[in-house]
Amino acid sequence: MLWLDEAPEGVRLAVSASLEEVEAAAAEARVIVLEFEAFRDGRGFSLASVLRERGYRGQLIADGKLIPDQARHLRRTGFDGVVIGEGADRAAWGRMDEAFSAAYQPAEDGAVPIWRRGRSGPPAAYSPGPRLTEGVAEGMNRLVRAGDPKSILWVALKDSQGLRPAVLSSFGAETAALLSLVAEIDPATPVIFLDTGMHFLQTLFYRDALARHFGLTDLRITTPFKAEDADGEALPNDLWRTDPDACCDLRKVRPLDRALEGIDLVITGRKQHQTAERASMKPFEYFNGRIRVNPLMEWTSDQIEARFEAENLPRHPLSLDGYPSIGCWPCTQPVTDTAPAREGRWAGREKTECGIHLARRASSIA
Repeated sequence: MLWLDEAPEGVRLAVSASLEEVEAAAAEARVIVLEFEAFRDGRGFSLASVLRERGYRGQLIADGKLIPDQARHLRRTGFDGVVIGEGADRAAWGRMDEAFSAAYQPAEDGAVPIWRRGRSGPPAAYSPGPRLTEGVAEGMNRLVRAGDPKSILWVALKDSQGLRPAVLSSFGAETAALLSLVAEIDPATPVIFLDTGMHFLQTLFYRDALARHFGLTDLRITTPFKAEDADGEALPNDLWRTDPDACCDLRKVRPLDRALEGIDLVITGRKQHQTAERASMKPFEYFNGRIRVNPLMEWTSDQIEARFEAENLPRHPLSLDGYPSIGCWPCTQPVTDTAPAREGRWAGREKTECGIHLARRASSIA
């Protein structure tokens, strides 16, 4: 369930509207906002439940006179979000949504009722998340403010309808800005680090220091197989020199495929200003069979710096020595203060991406 400051654009109907009127709107509307005139009025719950039973898969938003005690019922009857207003106590809504773990009757959230558990024993693992499609990503985009990282992260970490998230982090120069926001919402979120065997020693120390600083409890370190290449030979240490694309593929792309098994939402620190290819990114993107999440997409370098200063965040040691973007040591150089941050990555080559954020290539599917 998403707690919203204001309702997204869509068809707005009072809960006193007839079912026929609501169904007619649902035939075309991708977002329906049902406005409650009083918290005692249960017609909105009934309308939501009926719409879901009859196949409506757009976004349902509740607005109006509602109270935190109704959070769980709103979710169970099929609402995706509720407008609680700016400055409202989101924690109170979250607590009431999670106050009860048992269900006594089936509903739209798919929880197994207690009576069914008693008859058939423990239920099989249930995954309420929708099948991953471009439409799922677009539905999430409609629920967030593109420039608000906390709004994007809240949907990914708390309101993702059973989808399983993880942060992909290089523990580079700007990493602490994203991880600080993640830790505020859920420090138990899995954080995946690709240890290529070519990182600066400072990066490895910084990785461990940040995990302790933010209280991250699920740091997952993935390394390449010793014989990761197609011919079963050990990875050559100078492959970065002769074929940097192959080096990235073997040390990052293929290991990431293994690390993401069981993960639906991949949270990244990508930003629109970094490269031309990233300029058109959205908060949620369907990518290589998963949904890629970009909370900091609209943040500039100045906004990142402001976050570091406001929260007194630990800095990567190399960021103080002219390294605004930090990857593997053979392919990372310091840059001048006026140069683009990523100019020091693969300097002198046309290469601008390691490959994990590019469309899947045949060589990385093996």
